[in-house]
Amino acid sequence: MKIQYPTPLQKGDKIAVTAISSGVERPLHILLEEAKSNMESLGYQVELAETVWTEEKARSATKEKRAKEFMDLYMDPTVKAIIPPWGGQFSLEIFPLLDWEKIKKMPPKWILGYSDISTMNFVYTTITGNASAHGINFVEMSAPTLDETSSGWERVLTANQKEIVTQQSSSKFQSSWEKVFKNPATGFYLDSQTEWKSLNTKETFSGRLLGGVINTLQNIHGTPFDQVENYLDTYTENEGTIWYLESVDMSAAEIYRALWQMKANGWFKNTNGVLIGRLSGYTPTKDYQLKDVLIDIFSKENISFIYDVDTGLTSTTHLSQWCFGTGIL
Repeated sequence: MKIQYPTPLQKGDKIAVTAISSGVERPLHILLEEAKSNMESLGYQVELAETVWTEEKARSATKEKRAKEFMDLYMDPTVKAIIPPWGGQFSLEIFPLLDWEKIKKMPPKWILGYSDISTMNFVYTTITGNASAHGINFVEMSAPTLDETSSGWERVLTANQKEIVTQQSSSKFQSSWEKVFKNPATGFYLDSQTEWKSLNTKETFSGRLLGGVINTLQNIHGTPFDQVENYLDTYTENEGTIWYLESVDMSAAEIYRALWQMKANGWFKNTNGVLIGRLSGYTPTKDYQLKDVLIDIFSKENISFIYDVDTGLTSTTHLSQWCFGTGIL
């Protein structure tokens, strides 16, 4: 079967913003307002749903309200894309409350984001076979200007089927969020040179992109929302897979255990390559380092990998133009 791509986003289309995980606290409402203004200046309509304005117990609202709001917006034919404000911790709570059969019957639409939004996109793509986009969150569109890498979200979401979108790594990334939090709606502070690294990789590899944050993806194992094996057999058999993965506050041993579980569950079947993002809050386990993890999990399976890639929480330039959930690298 072929991956289903949403209709390309066009000027005048409506983009809905719903907080499926965390909402935005009152002192940071400026991020929503500035992002909405910037998106409208690009020619899009923007609907800010109720959940984006509130935050309690690390959630924007109850799981029931978040699920209903998402379903309402997904079923709305006037909404052409959904871009949550940012991630959080608890997007997985809404999965049992979504009507996946209804979602599968609807025309696909883009869902864009990273962090905990990657959990939603991972489940959405593997259950439905619809493409999703791992990239910039809505609040980051509050910046007066976006760097070339971050602005790639629009090139992807507006691309026609079979159109080639050429992509490359960022030149610099942001090493800390401190200045961003002190100066909201002023954009990224790109201060460190990007350097993608590899130990064993081939010069080139290709395949269908799939992935997200290891911390949350590992919680999908063994649930009704783990349909990875069926997805791999149905949609990637002829092309293979490129996984993109990142982690937050995990040690080398914790990353190893999570990747070991993924491998034991067959998630890395027919994998042509792996992209590992710059890790946030990473610590080695004694003398066991990230490189050791990647060698143990991937090199011994003859799977190429690249690490310190622009994929997420410490990148700020993200994969809006790289990981178009099921695009071909």
